[in-house]
Amino acid sequence: VQLVESGGGSVQAGGSLRLSCATSGYTLKYSTWCMGWFRRAPGKDREGVARISSDGSTTYSESVKGRFTISQDNIKNTLTLQMDRLMSEDSAMYYCAGRDDDGCGPSPRVSEYWDWGQGTQVTVSS
Repeated sequence: VQLVESGGGSVQAGGSLRLSCATSGYTLKYSTWCMGWFRRAPGKDREGVARISSDGSTTYSESVKGRFTISQDNIKNTLTLQMDRLMSEDSAMYYCAGRDDDGCGPSPRVSEYWDWGQGTQVTVSS
């Protein structure tokens, strides 16, 4: 299994970025899975941002609800995170994570995922 994030960069507050996670070892269209986006800002713990499962359900942290959208592309076998109305507080390293069953809880928790990407940096300037 390999998860590879891309799409990070620098943007001004109010702008948008779209993160992608290429998933090798997951077949999003046919299998059972949970996948999520997490982030870690300097000096802080890694926190859950959003998660999606193979049944189509999605959840978001309160800090990003209404601004971020998680989705999957079953043809490209990728996970995406559309981030709109970015704020300086969104600056962090963003990670894609997954597990190949439907045992994840309703909220994205670090301890529930066993496959992780290397991360992509997002910097939002005010």
